Amino acid sequence: MAKLKFGSVEENVVTREEFPLKKAQEVLKDEVVAVLGYGVQGPGQALNLKDNGIPVIVGQRKGSSSWDKAVADGWVPGETLFELEEAAEKGTILQYLLSDAGQIAQWEMVKKHLTPGKALYFSHGFGITYSDQTGIKPPKDVDVILVAPKGSGTSLRRLFVAGRGLNSSYAIHQDATGKAYDRCVALGIGVGSGYLFETNFKKEVYSDLTGERGSLMGAIQGLFAAQYDLLRSKGHSPSEAFNETVEEATQSLYPLVAENGMDWMYANCSTTAQRGALDWWKKFRDAVKPVFEELYESVETGNEARLTITANEKADYRKELEKELDELRNSELWQAGAAVRKLRPENA
Repeated sequence: MAKLKFGSVEENVVTREEFPLKKAQEVLKDEVVAVLGYGVQGPGQALNLKDNGIPVIVGQRKGSSSWDKAVADGWVPGETLFELEEAAEKGTILQYLLSDAGQIAQWEMVKKHLTPGKALYFSHGFGITYSDQTGIKPPKDVDVILVAPKGSGTSLRRLFVAGRGLNSSYAIHQDATGKAYDRCVALGIGVGSGYLFETNFKKEVYSDLTGERGSLMGAIQGLFAAQYDLLRSKGHSPSEAFNETVEEATQSLYPLVAENGMDWMYANCSTTAQRGALDWWKKFRDAVKPVFEELYESVETGNEARLTITANEKADYRKELEKELDELRNSELWQAGAAVRKLRPENA
């Protein structure tokens, strides 16, 4: 484990140079990694592990669309693809990658297969951190570890195939065997992490839920919608409003920010854009800060967990969810976006 400075703060970081794939393979050679759930994170992590030479099987409900996807991805029923309970029984490391609601629903089944010496692996701290609401309380004689890739399962797989990696956080919640750290980091390297930074389950879920509701999805959609609606109300066409709100950001500016940082972006734009951005960014920061404080409090107190769990328990949740998603999908903003994307040169 290396100590690296992020700004003025020193953090524990694990790199591929320090913990190469060969070492990860050696650590995991006698394990059976059972990936439980083939939905959002499952496919990317399972395929990357397999391609990295780690013994891995998949557990998924037979007859589901995810089962069919697993078969299409090359997993063989009865050999590397099993029903959830059979995979949980066979695995020595159970990668619990079902949705948060799915983890709650399947916990009693999974728990009975957590025999002494096994490891329970998460990619999200939700179930453990909010155990008073989820009921997920692992036995004391198993390792409980976390590797949380900082992106979607789709991105994890795409970057892996391209020879790159997605940064991940890692955490040890319970070390019953004395092997939890090696197991955890080996899995982090195996699933395709570029590097791993240390956290704990609580910090992972607090930052993750804040990010999802904030700058990653919730706040950014709110920002896009506010600017788009304002431009449309002032007489700008849908294509112009979308291009100036979303398309230029995602296609031109964000890739440069990802490559070089926002400080570089500010130093390498027109003087007009530079002056305006410098004058306005703190006003936007100050405007949204109270909303972020309200959001973090809702996460920290468990309110966001309660809202999520309660919503998923409703019998008509999927039906009501589709209405909400349709509202977004059919909004003029994203209908304009669909038209703009078709006009990109690579899609023409």
